[in-house]
Formats: sequence, structure tokens, C-alpha cells
Amino acid sequence: MKKLRTYYTQFRHNSNQAMERKWILPLALGSIVSLFLLFLTTLTSFDGSPFLFFYHPSAVLGGSSPFVESQLKPIPVSTLPPPPRFAYLISGSAGDGLMLRRTLLALYHPLNQYVVHLDREASSEERLGLQKFVKDHQVFNKFGNVRMIVKANLVTYRGPTMVANTLHAAAILLKEGGDWDWFINLSASDYPLVTQDDFHYFSDLLHTFSYLPRDLNFIDHTSNIGWKEFHRAKPIIIDPGLYSLKKADVFWVTQRRSVPTAFKLFTGKRC
Repeated sequence: MKKLRTYYTQFRHNSNQAMERKWILPLALGSIVSLFLLFLTTLTSFDGSPFLFFYHPSAVLGGSSPFVESQLKPIPVSTLPPPPRFAYLISGSAGDGLMLRRTLLALYHPLNQYVVHLDREASSEERLGLQKFVKDHQVFNKFGNVRMIVKANLVTYRGPTMVANTLHAAAILLKEGGDWDWFINLSASDYPLVTQDDFHYFSDLLHTFSYLPRDLNFIDHTSNIGWKEFHRAKPIIIDPGLYSLKKADVFWVTQRRSVPTAFKLFTGKRC
């Protein structure tokens, strides 16, 4: 009986060892497979494609690059013509300081050039106020495209002093204003009906003039002066602004002069 019990105990122990050996091999194989799959997962990018060193050389050369820089597309070059540059003269007289500022701000654009002028009839305080406004404006200082004629001229409406003041401003713009395409002469009482630059409606001045040739002249001029020879070339006009410190209207002398022969007279009008 004792031998039978010993045999049963040994048989049970051997059976347990045999069952344990049967589970070792599947467990080892499963662990190896799991580790291999985990290894492959770590070598795969987020979009499911393997990394570069798993590629075949031909696939690397012909496929897409994993770098972000290669996926950036260049910005398409704009086919719109470059915007033009305008040169403005904005003139005013006594009491026009605030209106001149308003017109300047309404017309302002960094691409343009501006000359402002308050004639000598305006008070010193008014001219100094405009000068301080131009000097202290942050945007004007940043782009440096607004200038003021500090030494004021006395301008008479319809007189040669008005022409002289316009030529004075044009000379400043030609000397200091860089490259610009068209010159526009305005008074402080003028106000624009269109904006300089409007990205939403494409109805602004810069966009419209972008499609015009830069050598287009808006002055219609001719040497065939006709009736203007008697009424405008021969009369003698006196402009008090040339010699007086106070503004007065021009007046005509009763005598008439002959038409000059040293140069040819032209007449014109704005289109």
C-alpha cells in the first residue's frame, strides 16, 4: 500500500511538470511575436507609412519626402500691374488749416508723395499748427512722404503767383519725392470721392490707374490758341502778390502788348 501511494505521488509530480513544459513554448512564441509587432509599430509614422530606412532606394527617390519643407508650395506670383504713385499739392489760405489736414488724411497713402502749403495770408499760429501736425504724425514720420512749404508764398487766385506756387511744389517733389507718376494739384476745400486704396471693391484710385500707361498725359495742349491770343496773350495783368504783403485781386492794364516772338505760346486744359 505504501509503494502504491509513493508511485501515485511521483506520477502526479511528473504530470504537473509535463503540463508546465507544454505551456512554456506557446508562451515564449507569443511573447516573441508581440515584441516583434510592437517593434514594427514604433517604426511606423503617424500616417501609417514606414520611415525612410525601410524604403527601397528607388522608392525614396521617387516618393514624397517626410520633411515639411518639401511639402510647402511657393506663393503664386501676382499678375496684377504695380500700383502707381501720385504726387499731391494741397494748398490753403487763412482759415483753411483744419480743412487741409482733413484733405491730407483722406488722400494719404504710403506710396504717394505730398506737399502742403498755407499761404502767407494765414496766421503764424495756423501755419505752425500745420507744421507741428505734419512733424508729429507717426505715420508721416515713418514713411517720410509729407512735406510742408515752411517759407510761405502769397498766392493770388488767377494770378501768376498761383502758377509760381504750383511750380515751387512740383520742384520740391521732383527733387525730394523720388519716383512718382502723376501730379495732382488740389485745394484744402477739395475732398476725394474715391479712396486711394480699397482692397474690397477694387474701385480705388490706385487700382484704376494701375492699368493706365505711365506716360499718359491728362493735359490737352495745342499751339493753335485762336481767340485766346487777344483775350489772354495780349492783356497785361498785375498780380499784387508779387510785390505786396497783403492779398489783393489781380487787375488789368488798359494797354495791350504784342505777342512774344522769342518763344511759342501754348494753351491747354485738363482732360
